[in-house]
Amino acid sequence: MNETFMGYRRPNGSVGIRNHVVVLSAMDNVNGVVKKISSQVKDVLPITILYGRGQFGQDNDLTINTLIGMGKNPNIASVLVVSLEKVSAKKIADGIAQSKKPVAYLSVQDCGGSLEAAYQGSKIALEMVLQASEQQREECLFSELILGVECGGSDTTSGIASNPAVGYVADKVVDSGGVVFLSETSEFMGAEHVLAERASSPDVAKKIWAAVKRIEDDAKSRGVDIRGANPVPDNIAGGLTTIEEKSLGAIMKGGTAVIQDLLEYGQAPTGKGLYLMDTPAPASESMTALVAGGAQVILFSTGKGNIMGNPIAPTIKISGNPKTVKTMIANIDLDVTGITEGTENLSQGGDKILEELIKVCSGKKTKAEVLGEEQIAISRIQPTV
Repeated sequence: MNETFMGYRRPNGSVGIRNHVVVLSAMDNVNGVVKKISSQVKDVLPITILYGRGQFGQDNDLTINTLIGMGKNPNIASVLVVSLEKVSAKKIADGIAQSKKPVAYLSVQDCGGSLEAAYQGSKIALEMVLQASEQQREECLFSELILGVECGGSDTTSGIASNPAVGYVADKVVDSGGVVFLSETSEFMGAEHVLAERASSPDVAKKIWAAVKRIEDDAKSRGVDIRGANPVPDNIAGGLTTIEEKSLGAIMKGGTAVIQDLLEYGQAPTGKGLYLMDTPAPASESMTALVAGGAQVILFSTGKGNIMGNPIAPTIKISGNPKTVKTMIANIDLDVTGITEGTENLSQGGDKILEELIKVCSGKKTKAEVLGEEQIAISRIQPTV
């Protein structure tokens, strides 16, 4: 496959499909400053977070590493990190700077308060936007693409139409030398044996089994049997009856390639091919991890309908449910109901997605982007102290 797209070449050689200038909150108490800066400077993307203080150990590491990973994402041209104090701001900025893109940081305390911080931040953001505007798109190969695949609001059409069609595209990207992320560990449950059989090594297979067992054991430790809590109500309304049925359909969006490894939340891949990523199932948390791992674009399959996108990586919504496509047309980017209705085969539906993927990678906006229905949510492990 020799498909290409028009992207932005970054200083470290990676390729972005968007040219975002980001103002990033390092903790929740500076979200107001970040919003003020973005309101003053056009074409600035504000990324705000919840929490960020009172977190320790593994939970603190997860937050910091995810913020750094998001800042490194190839879709971002430059980053201004804002924090209450200097230490956290510098730590995150230094991590992002490893990508060789322009990075700056400021501390609200050192600026002398929120108004002065917003003023100084606006001056920095202004220069970043001007610099980013000079960059031009150039032809890039699919081997330079990192694709995330996601699903939400699944129903019976997901497993027979939209998920297999997304999997068709995932295989095309892997065959071209690119990277694909398949996430949502709890939705491997009941299908983990299928994934383990496709692992690149016995060690990777063991990691897959262990990740699913950890999810199940953790739920039980809190008095919940996840096997009885999943599918959720909208999945059940869509005709899914068991967690195995849901999972066997969900994993189809990852295609059929060999699984290179199971990555931690937001971890970048070490090579090419198909990777699993250990994330929760909710779309906002899962997509945040995909973006932190480097995904430039996300294919999102939905049956009953799901409107959420990611602000850093454009999110293409795909459905094979005729009712959903009709009633939620403002939120669905691509209709593959022909597969459900038997008027087109899998490869025809997959080729439609592939064509749309190339357009979005080259600059076409998704409906979630246009409507602003995008969200960041970093997962949590421990309660705040």
